[in-house]
Amino acid sequence: MSRTGVDDLENMRPITLDDESRAALFAAQTECTFVFATPQGWPAGVVVSYLVDGDSLWFTAAASRLHIRALNDEPRVSVVVSNNGTVLPGRQMVTMRGRATVHRDRETRDWFFPRFVERMRPNDPVAFARLLDSPDRVVVQVEIVRIPVSHDSTRLPGDGRGGS
Repeated sequence: MSRTGVDDLENMRPITLDDESRAALFAAQTECTFVFATPQGWPAGVVVSYLVDGDSLWFTAAASRLHIRALNDEPRVSVVVSNNGTVLPGRQMVTMRGRATVHRDRETRDWFFPRFVERMRPNDPVAFARLLDSPDRVVVQVEIVRIPVSHDSTRLPGDGRGGS
């Protein structure tokens, strides 16, 4: 019988991120890759800073950006978060499928901007919040509908590089 991480790296089901590890990843990482379909149908991705609230991932962008305009035609998206650049050990990642909603209303902006600014911890939070609160700025909510892939190498012997 093969042992994942010892003599088998094909079956990765035993090393998915559990809920606690996923929450720690979301707390430690501030950037994700947002994957969307262009109007021509090609997949594309951008790196955005985000925050998680409940079953949704939230970020902001200018309404004129391609990834925001593309959501008018296709709200189904994917988001990838990894622990690269964080203090978390090993290699962790999660891919999520979701449905994106673009919010332009004042109530959402008033809820989102202070939390986002606090999470990003700029030297001058007032200036950062003022910069974000521009007329063309939108807030995007990605409601997570499925997690098809995740990986946590710390659950493998030898951190996924072989060994016992």
